[in-house]
Amino acid sequence: MNNEELKMETLRTIKYNAQIAVKMDKIAQKLGRPNRLIFTQMVDYFFRSKKDPLDINDELLKNTLLKQHKDYIGFIKTQENDLLIPIKREVDRMTGAQLDINNLLKELEKKSGTLASGQNELLSAGKNYSSKLSNTDEILKSILVKLSTREQLKKQFLYILGTYIKSRDAFSMMTSAKEKEDLIRIAKNQIDLL
Repeated sequence: MNNEELKMETLRTIKYNAQIAVKMDKIAQKLGRPNRLIFTQMVDYFFRSKKDPLDINDELLKNTLLKQHKDYIGFIKTQENDLLIPIKREVDRMTGAQLDINNLLKELEKKSGTLASGQNELLSAGKNYSSKLSNTDEILKSILVKLSTREQLKKQFLYILGTYIKSRDAFSMMTSAKEKEDLIRIAKNQIDLL
């Protein structure tokens, strides 16, 4: 609009209280437009949308429904990622495993005839194995006896060695060579007795 159009335009005034003026100024400041233009746009909005300005719940209801709808969709997507997709994977895996088991069972049925003849051979081989096991049992018993004897010898030798080391450490610079030779002789005699 140019200056001439503004002069020709018939202006009317609307009176409102200070609280409404503060609200109007805040709206104008927020949108960065003059109060008069904001007022004109509000009238056009209500005229075109045919909305009742007293019905503020219309937009709020729509926004609330949209927010709840988004929340539900988010919840469903979370459930899908956390539950449904892993469950589907597990079901697919179990189905594949079940098919493998069925195939194995079919193969086992085919081979069960062969198994019966193999059992007879196993029985005769088992008898031979049993006699060999009894021989092995006797050998193992003798090995165990030898091992326990060997362990006892080790313990006795360690005891003799420990005694020798303690006695040798107790010697001083003044200990005679004869005492040292006696200690060595005693240790050797004890080892010979093992």
